[in-house]
Amino acid sequence: MLYKIIKKQGYILYINKNGKKISSANGKIIEQDGAVFRDLEGDGILYPYEDWRNSYEDRAKNLVDRMSVDEMIGLTLHTTSQPVPAMPGQMENVGTYGGLNYLETKEIKPSSLTDQQKSFIEQDGIRHILVSNYENIDTMVEWVNNLQAKAESNHHGIPVNLSSDPRHGADGDRVEFRNVSRDVSRWPEGLGMASVFDNDIAYDYAKTVAKEYRALGITTALGPQIDFGSDPRWFRIQDTYGMDVDWVTQLAQTICDGLQTTDGESDGWGEESVIAMCKHWPGGGTGEGGRDAHYPFGKYAVYPGDNFKTHLRPFTEGAFKLKNGTKTAAAVMPYYNVPWNQDKKYGENVGNAYNKYIIKDLLIEKYGYEGVICTDWGITKDMTPHVGMYVMGGKSHGVEGITQPQRILKLMDNGVNQFGGLDDRKVVDEAYKLGVGKYGSDYMNNLLYISAYKLILNMMRLGLFDNPFIDIAKAKKIFGSNKNRKKGIEAQRKSPVLLKNKNDVLPIKTFYEKVKVYIPVRHVDSYYGFVRMKSKAMDMNPVDDKVVNRYFRRIENPDDADVAIVFIDSPRGRNGYEYDMMKEEEQKDAGYYPISLQYRPYTAKYAREVSIAGGDPREMNSNRSYKDRTEVTANEMDLDLILNTRKVMGDKPVIVVLRVERPTVVAEFEKYADAIIVDFGIDKEVLFELITGKYPICGKLPIIMPESMETVEIHCEDRVDDMKAYIDECKHEYKLHFGL
Repeated sequence: MLYKIIKKQGYILYINKNGKKISSANGKIIEQDGAVFRDLEGDGILYPYEDWRNSYEDRAKNLVDRMSVDEMIGLTLHTTSQPVPAMPGQMENVGTYGGLNYLETKEIKPSSLTDQQKSFIEQDGIRHILVSNYENIDTMVEWVNNLQAKAESNHHGIPVNLSSDPRHGADGDRVEFRNVSRDVSRWPEGLGMASVFDNDIAYDYAKTVAKEYRALGITTALGPQIDFGSDPRWFRIQDTYGMDVDWVTQLAQTICDGLQTTDGESDGWGEESVIAMCKHWPGGGTGEGGRDAHYPFGKYAVYPGDNFKTHLRPFTEGAFKLKNGTKTAAAVMPYYNVPWNQDKKYGENVGNAYNKYIIKDLLIEKYGYEGVICTDWGITKDMTPHVGMYVMGGKSHGVEGITQPQRILKLMDNGVNQFGGLDDRKVVDEAYKLGVGKYGSDYMNNLLYISAYKLILNMMRLGLFDNPFIDIAKAKKIFGSNKNRKKGIEAQRKSPVLLKNKNDVLPIKTFYEKVKVYIPVRHVDSYYGFVRMKSKAMDMNPVDDKVVNRYFRRIENPDDADVAIVFIDSPRGRNGYEYDMMKEEEQKDAGYYPISLQYRPYTAKYAREVSIAGGDPREMNSNRSYKDRTEVTANEMDLDLILNTRKVMGDKPVIVVLRVERPTVVAEFEKYADAIIVDFGIDKEVLFELITGKYPICGKLPIIMPESMETVEIHCEDRVDDMKAYIDECKHEYKLHFGL
């Protein structure tokens, strides 16, 4: 016998002496030519798609040739986020166990499949599942193996391809449905990775993410986010790689290469590979006024600087032109926004995925993209009613007036292969029927065949058809590794930027007796979070005392302090819109506000009289101008914190640590600070190591810190070269690549 058998927790591993490892939960295998193969059809016949000796392409084609229309439709759905276990009260659809919620059940393991997940696999043929938070490694691995075991006995044994939003950021869940780091190594957020300006570190980051994802059973990364961050007001700029389009393009290439490459494989694909679903084609950073397309009030992308092509470069010259064997990012996600007047052929102003010119003519035909095209989450769903203008709901921007099946048919006709955040296959079934009536069955079957082939091919490349199960011992070894954690910490150390260091007050040297430090408590008023729920006003201690006292002696009275460290955030506000249901008639057309990057109230004197784009079924006026309206930020007191600290400290050093979510107008406080450190989202322990000189502060700005809100307001949303950078009292200009 030319293979070895090892019993694992929940499955059996077969190691072919001269071939691949295969695994099975049901023990159905085929022995042939001295080797062993999975019997996914369960009939004892070795079909080409079951034979790991064949090419990925031949295996994928053989399987898709065997699939019915119903089975191919199942592959086009990519589910809403699935927590493990599914606890009641979570934002996503709440799963049940035998009809009961998790807290009502008895003797149900947290790794058990929900009723809905079983239905995904058995009845609907869904194989692409987004996973969010999980209880612990043991639970996650066992849940993944339960999923794969269920899939093995259904629909040709097609395995599950699990995806994840980013979960390696040190700063936790600030934007979108990201997950606070659990078990995985902790790295800087997007701008922080960019500020390191080190291609080798970026590649190591991607390789580490891939290794840790695969240990959890995650095989598709919903990222990297490679939008060119041209507008400083966009709240998602913190997850981009900044304003230097050359560097953004380089990082796009490097990180996609790192995620997808298994070392030693001629084509790059293997058991260490993770699909990179780069996002968001053709770029999401040009929302008018800096607003974001997650919401109907921010659905329009504008290009007043005629700079549309520059936003394509991170894709066309980066993610789509990889240096290693995988050649191109295997999946791409278009953004929600409507690229205003960029459709040069059909004249449509609809969301990117719905725009035939953006998807079929540009992405597929002009740029020759052959990977999976998956919509962003929830774009097929119906819009919310009028009051939904200010909340997150259905994102069918520009196609609100047609039905959900009609939207899906439009997407399919454009060449879109998969629908993100869609669990209900009935609407896809209906879309297929509509398409048969409109185009004929041959046309629709060919669309489905192309999509199924692309999706199956990606899973073949990952090795999921051979060995989809997870070894808990191996997973724990990876997550118990200090090596990966140290890599993340080292990258964190290199990401902060020193903007100012007057009279060389940094580093603060500590000797036998610790330096006495004053760190004032912050106050933040209520503000709109990502899902447009208002937070509560609060006072907050910016750093835990235990962390501070490892490096300094924290005291309450600034009179007794040697130095003050003031922690603040970028200005936070309404993100461009507010709606008062109590004044509905007054506010139907008046909900728009400026997005301010300064702390004091900002009145938009330089805004456009008439917006470039506009119009929505929920609005009576297409002019989205906010000219002469005033924004009051929720953390205006961050500025007062600096001014008051300067006053009470006198001539003693005041150090400001600015957590940058967006470029900030520092003109309001720069002269009151002796030193300014920009932090893009790292652990506080790392910051104190830098402040005390254990490591140098060596990051460079991947963004421009603007001179004023005037230069922000008059600049074109699609450009960065039309903004003036701030010059401080030391004559340093806070432009791209600056850092002391």
